Amino acid sequence: MVATTVQAAERTTDVLEGVEARRVAPRDARELSRHFFDQLAVLEEGTEEYQYVRNTLIEMNMSLVRYAAGRFRSRGPQEMEDIVQVGMIGLIKAIDRFEISREVEFTSFAVPYIVGEIKRFFRDTSWAVHVPRRLQEARVQLARATEELRSRLGRTPTTKELSELMCLPEEEIVEARLASNAYTSASLDAAINSSEDGETALQDFIGAEDSALGLVEDLHCLAPMIAELDERDRKIIHWRFVEELTQAQIAERLGISQMHVSRLLSRLLARLREGMLSTR
Repeated sequence: MVATTVQAAERTTDVLEGVEARRVAPRDARELSRHFFDQLAVLEEGTEEYQYVRNTLIEMNMSLVRYAAGRFRSRGPQEMEDIVQVGMIGLIKAIDRFEISREVEFTSFAVPYIVGEIKRFFRDTSWAVHVPRRLQEARVQLARATEELRSRLGRTPTTKELSELMCLPEEEIVEARLASNAYTSASLDAAINSSEDGETALQDFIGAEDSALGLVEDLHCLAPMIAELDERDRKIIHWRFVEELTQAQIAERLGISQMHVSRLLSRLLARLREGMLSTR
């Protein structure tokens, strides 16, 4: 039986002599692929003959990759080249894992591999900021649901309406919307046309000065001064400004009067203020 299979494959090889495998029509490729898979099953992996048959199968079935990649044609001509290359990886995986004994058409077996590889490529590379796969899938569902309701209602749907259609809590709808912002990104130097000022950069329209940034330097100067205080004074500062206790509560912990605590705090704050001013 092995000899018969090899002889059949050799006849198939003779048919292909002088013809580029990648130019074989899809209908002919399906028939020829059966013979080459028969041959692949009896050849020793790693041999020149095995590699020749495997490479021929890849070239003959490139039309499957182009067919599957056509679903993603809207991505643009430049990205289409990358999609085809990624689809080829799926085709190779399908050839290496296909078993002729399953009595399944190779095209039916290979297309899910090719499409799966392409989708994996988009999942791993399309997002400007990585988000959980759950949110990536929710973004696609949200886009479809939004378009469906917009067509039906003639307006942008509310979060509640999307929640009812998608059978998801409103919190997840909001989370998916926020995750959608991570799909693409723009440079802060991106040019924006302004009717008044001409062309300006995106950074001129977003962001604001954070007043809290000035506290960073103050805290940096304050830390060593607090470290020099004795243990009781550090506790008073911690209780008053970290735990936000009242002077009465601090007095109760120390076993002293509230008036005494007030005087201690005034003295400590004056000392720290003086130290801060001297460092500027």
